[in-house]
Amino acid sequence: MTKNLDVILGAQWGDEGKGRVVDAASEEADVVARFGGGANAGHTIWVGGKKYVTHLIPSGIIRDKICMLGNGMVIDPRTLLQEIQEFASQGLVVWPKNLLLSSGAHIITPAHILLDKIASQGKLGTTGRGIGPAYEAKARRVGLRVMLMKNPPAFREAVRKHISDCNEFFVRMHGVDALDADAIAQEYFECAEHLLPYIKDVSRLLYGYLRSGFKVLAEGAQGALIDVDHGTYPFVTSSTTTIGGVFSGLGIGAEHLGRVIGVVKAFQTRVGNGPMPTELFGEQAARLRGVKGDPGSEYGATTGRDRRCGWLDLAALQYAIRVNGISELALTKLDVLSSLKNIKICTAYELNGSSCSVISDGADDWGIFRPLYEDVVGWDTDVSQARSLRDLPGAARFYVGRIEQLVGVRVRSVSVGPEREQMFSIY
Repeated sequence: MTKNLDVILGAQWGDEGKGRVVDAASEEADVVARFGGGANAGHTIWVGGKKYVTHLIPSGIIRDKICMLGNGMVIDPRTLLQEIQEFASQGLVVWPKNLLLSSGAHIITPAHILLDKIASQGKLGTTGRGIGPAYEAKARRVGLRVMLMKNPPAFREAVRKHISDCNEFFVRMHGVDALDADAIAQEYFECAEHLLPYIKDVSRLLYGYLRSGFKVLAEGAQGALIDVDHGTYPFVTSSTTTIGGVFSGLGIGAEHLGRVIGVVKAFQTRVGNGPMPTELFGEQAARLRGVKGDPGSEYGATTGRDRRCGWLDLAALQYAIRVNGISELALTKLDVLSSLKNIKICTAYELNGSSCSVISDGADDWGIFRPLYEDVVGWDTDVSQARSLRDLPGAARFYVGRIEQLVGVRVRSVSVGPEREQMFSIY
């Protein structure tokens, strides 16, 4: 059996730089398929000083690969059309030949977005884009699926009824103004007419590509530590961001699985609430976060929010490796650590006076862990021009090697800046 399905997953709390890793790996791929999440994801890729940001469409679109949106996703059709138009304004042609939308994916509506804002009230730090309520509707078997758009008039009526039903809840329970069901239904009807040529049986087509020997790259969103089952619950996303989501979210089996690439930053970041054992504050956090607006600075591509920053957490990384079966790592943003005299790596936690490196009972109680650090000598050299392992200063090479040694997985590629050519393989 040909092992022609590679997977790229976030191995932290998201925002690891998966987009640029997918961009690099998709050079040799025929198909890039995304399996879960919605427009709460944001991948940023820099090519020749030009910035591309994807929210729904896989990063492979920048290399004009066949891109697929799987049934495990939740999609706001307005956002998808806007993204298609934005890429067109940047000179990228996105059309039904290179973008396929699974008929089994679920649809986000303005009612889901309003429900998200009412329910969260900032408690979980969600993006407020209706992701959670759309997945909740899916689980309750009352969701709207993309396949409804194949019949735009019937879809318009389904959306109108959905909004009307939700309005009763909004007005009666929360005293908020009702949404305009007729206007929204008409807007979604027009979206359906535009998106109809993109709607396909992605599962069947992807199976055919794999059986024919095409190289397929599965693109993850968010990160393992906010997986709905294996993350720091309840401070998690609403979808499966780990390896199992690849197969359920694309409708394929595991027989073609090849490499499982975990993307990890050279330090730690998190957006939203929830435990983060190695979090830093003040000047140290600001140093890692960078200046807003600069390429690679730590502000959300989707929300613009400041990311919480801290030292690299290898205890958490080992957990992500175990849960996903990660076979290799891609290390991003090594350049950010340049000029630091001393760098810390969390190698384990302390709990009740004892050292522990194995997370028990999933990730529920990470707030009670105290990180145990190993000090590593930093480097003053600007590494942004490095294009191979030997170009890095000795201290940077030691840092990469120490990560490999402590987690038992090879670091296969490193990035030293936001541009495409600033990511290189080291083995």
